[in-house]
Amino acid sequence: MATLLRSKLSNVATSVSNKSQAKVSGMFARMGFQAATDEEAVGFAHCDDLDMEHRQGLQMDILKSDGGEEGGEPPLEGDIHYQEKGGGMFVLGLPYAILHGGYLGLFLIIFAAVVCCYTGKILIACLYEENEDGEIVRVRDSYVDIANACCAPRFPTLGGRIVNVAQIIELVMTCILYVVVSGNLMYNSFPNLPVSQKSWSIIATAVLLPCAFLKNLKAVSKFSLLCTLAHFVINILVIAYCLSRARDWAWDKVKFYIDVKKFPISIGIIVFSYTSQIFLPSLEGNMQNPKEFHCMMNWTHIAACILKGLFALVAYLTWADETKEVITDNLPSTIRAVVNIFLVAKALLSYPLPFFAAVEVLERSLFQDGNRAFFPNCYGGDGRLKSWGLTLRCALVVFTLLMAIYVPHFALLMGLTGSLTGAGLCFLLPSLFHLKLLWRKLLWHHVFFDVAIFVIGGICSVSGFIHSLEGLIEAFRTNAED
Repeated sequence: MATLLRSKLSNVATSVSNKSQAKVSGMFARMGFQAATDEEAVGFAHCDDLDMEHRQGLQMDILKSDGGEEGGEPPLEGDIHYQEKGGGMFVLGLPYAILHGGYLGLFLIIFAAVVCCYTGKILIACLYEENEDGEIVRVRDSYVDIANACCAPRFPTLGGRIVNVAQIIELVMTCILYVVVSGNLMYNSFPNLPVSQKSWSIIATAVLLPCAFLKNLKAVSKFSLLCTLAHFVINILVIAYCLSRARDWAWDKVKFYIDVKKFPISIGIIVFSYTSQIFLPSLEGNMQNPKEFHCMMNWTHIAACILKGLFALVAYLTWADETKEVITDNLPSTIRAVVNIFLVAKALLSYPLPFFAAVEVLERSLFQDGNRAFFPNCYGGDGRLKSWGLTLRCALVVFTLLMAIYVPHFALLMGLTGSLTGAGLCFLLPSLFHLKLLWRKLLWHHVFFDVAIFVIGGICSVSGFIHSLEGLIEAFRTNAED
């Protein structure tokens, strides 16, 4: 009896052990690994623990990126910047796009939302591949990884460098736009003061100079989120004022024809208001349930499309041909100053986000890229920033000031950036990467969509860039004031 009992207990233990091993093997198979031995399983578990600690470290402190993939974006700054670009300061330029585009401008707001939603999804699809068991697993972590995979094996780092350059241009231009809009809003809020727009930009930059000393963005990001909520309230106030003048709306001013020279600039403005593709991989990777990413993209772009379209249309109907590049400049002087001061505060508190992101990309690419770095490491052995590294950061702040002084045109700069980097990061590269990496698995309509987006995006990018550049040259020659 005792022997039989021991035999049954042994069988039960063996069965439980086999089931446990099967579950472990199945788990690793879903992760893309073959069935492992006991020693390998311990090693995999240890690696998984290290990966979990690394991901938690990224979420707690965005500076802990030494163990991450090359070119990866910090999740916190990516999520916040995604919200910034989706519904922040740059919505103020959309009514100006309707001024030169009419109903076609409204259509483009909808069209851009649909295309950006689609390219965001296919960009995330490029992060995944099938393993030997037919399971879809994540094999890449960032936009840079996707670009490098497309250029491998001949040029394994070329794609990442192109994406980094485009990202740096967009982030620095975003910083410049914050300085421009700060000077513009203050100048139009207090026109009777003997202070020019350029002088207001210098004052704003003096306030922003401490950004060069930033070590992390925890405190700044919290303030920026509060300012985003304040900006949302301000948008509601602007719409409420416009609705109060609904009887005077100029429906007859909304055109079906377009200004051939200035409409391409409107395309760039609209595209720039949607450019956040660079942060989507980190956003999707930090979702509790990545399977809900497509649903999130659908609803956020639907909401953004409706809100941006209504804001742009209502504001343009209120002021018609008098619509200015920054729509709050059209408000009555009694409330313009209050609204603009809040917007300037938001712009100044939002500036550190793209500035710090640009600094991280520059430092990682030029100073911290191992043996491939172009310059010596800008950090000392104790982790402190060297004096010449701090000087370079200050020089970047001054560079944004100089650009804002010599090119103080919000809409033209926004259109130029949207046409140059926005169209590339949102339209051209995602569709190209999708075709390159998943060509054998794409259906004919996916190929058609990708090719159509690439062609249309290329035409809009070149046209918008040329006309925005012509507008800037003309404005610079005439020294026109915004």
